[in-house]
Amino acid sequence: MGGKLGGRVARAAELALAGDKYVTAIDVLTGLGWVHARHVDLWRQGRAGSLEELAPVDAARMSEALAHLTDWARARDLVPGEATYQAGTRDRRPLRFTAGGDEETEREFRVHWLSPDLSDTRRRRIEERQSKAPDLVVVAPTAEWTCAGCGDTGPYLIMEDDAPHCLTCADLDHLVLLPAGNAALSRRAKQASGLSAIVVRFNRRRKRYERLGVLVEEAALAAAEERCLADEEVRARRRERDRERRADEDAEFQTRMAAEIRRLFPGCPAGRAEAIAQHAARRGSGRVGRTAAARALDEHAVTLAVVASVRHLDTGYDDLLMAGVPRSDARDRIRDRVEEVLTTWRDIS
Repeated sequence: MGGKLGGRVARAAELALAGDKYVTAIDVLTGLGWVHARHVDLWRQGRAGSLEELAPVDAARMSEALAHLTDWARARDLVPGEATYQAGTRDRRPLRFTAGGDEETEREFRVHWLSPDLSDTRRRRIEERQSKAPDLVVVAPTAEWTCAGCGDTGPYLIMEDDAPHCLTCADLDHLVLLPAGNAALSRRAKQASGLSAIVVRFNRRRKRYERLGVLVEEAALAAAEERCLADEEVRARRRERDRERRADEDAEFQTRMAAEIRRLFPGCPAGRAEAIAQHAARRGSGRVGRTAAARALDEHAVTLAVVASVRHLDTGYDDLLMAGVPRSDARDRIRDRVEEVLTTWRDIS
């Protein structure tokens, strides 16, 4: 595959394929760092005219990456399919990848590539999931805003006709909020509700939208609560089995990650590889060890986990932060020390 960009596309595509058994243009664009999860969230919410508007590159460069993806996928005999991308707005309008919106170009971006090893049933399920109409998305804004319909404001907004509207103007004010936290109750209430919407808020620290709950009809919530009370004991036993299964999976993954750390850094002190793996791969931590790249034991992602450990435990980085030194400056100051430790750990003598 030609050029530096081709190699970067291949790496992003390999990671996506290893984790999901299929690859999309979005997987590659996020893998290249051209768009981030928060950009994709904005786009899916219908709050951007196109994904190109949120990227630091233009449609021509995005199409170049897409051409590399197509060549890579065909060389591996992946099976092409086409997804439907719709906005999480009341009109369910088609989402555009490029500002120009040329239909042939847009169709190329909608192609997803599936592993030939998938069964027909699994392939069909993936295609159905990819083309399923998205949930309506309601945003709990973090700044002042004004409804384009009535000129008022409120705790939530939903995008319609590329403008924010309050729930009253959007005919959603009869719904009640079910806070996140009880997956079974949320799922059942949503299923029983003729109209529903996911509520999200932007987390500035994590730089992503996080789910606050779901808006559902009051009668649907009551019915879901009755169902959950009726089978609480059964679900409790299932949760315990799932907890044990996840714990076993985590332990197995941490063992494999520790082994990869020792392979890359044979001079790593005894027990340190295990400690790094346990810390970086802790479920729910949001650390680098939980990324798709790390789960695939990508060398770069594993190295980042080691660098993070060295930065905090083998340098004066934390002291610099406590002294008020900006993070970027603090990292510059300890960069040579980090590289010195890594060089020592790479030494097999």
